[in-house]
Amino acid sequence: MRHLLRKGFTALALVASIGLPSAPADAAPSVTVQANIAKPLTLTWIQNLDLGTIVLGPGTWSNATVAISRAGVLSCANANITCTGAGQVAKYNVSGTNNQTVRISAPNVILTNQDDRTSTLTLVVDGPSSLVLTNSGQPGTDFPFGGSIVLSSSTPGGTYSGTFNVTVDY
Repeated sequence: MRHLLRKGFTALALVASIGLPSAPADAAPSVTVQANIAKPLTLTWIQNLDLGTIVLGPGTWSNATVAISRAGVLSCANANITCTGAGQVAKYNVSGTNNQTVRISAPNVILTNQDDRTSTLTLVVDGPSSLVLTNSGQPGTDFPFGGSIVLSSSTPGGTYSGTFNVTVDY
């Protein structure tokens, strides 16, 4: 009977332990998940920068600046030079995701005389450093670049040209 009684207590202990609720595990904190999806940027050239024709005056002089603002205003206010022609800013278009800020970079441009490749000028670029896209995809957002060059009486005549190196990113 002792043996039977011992088996009964063991069975009762086993049933009792199965029926007991287990202790709650520590609950993990909630975590929010987020993903920001952006369309790839597309950069398109629209028009070239043109400072027009610049005629150097006589004598010995230096530091005459010719500039065009991003708004397209040509500045040629030095008595030693005369500027003709309309002039125009460089223009680009960028498209991507609406309301995203786009960073814009364009270093100064080395302009090389097409008649004498050893003669150069530096175009100091005037452009925006960023913009906020006002739409997604096309038509995109246009933005201008102006710039300035410094001339002297010893600047060789000829057509000077160079290439913008514009980059955009989010």
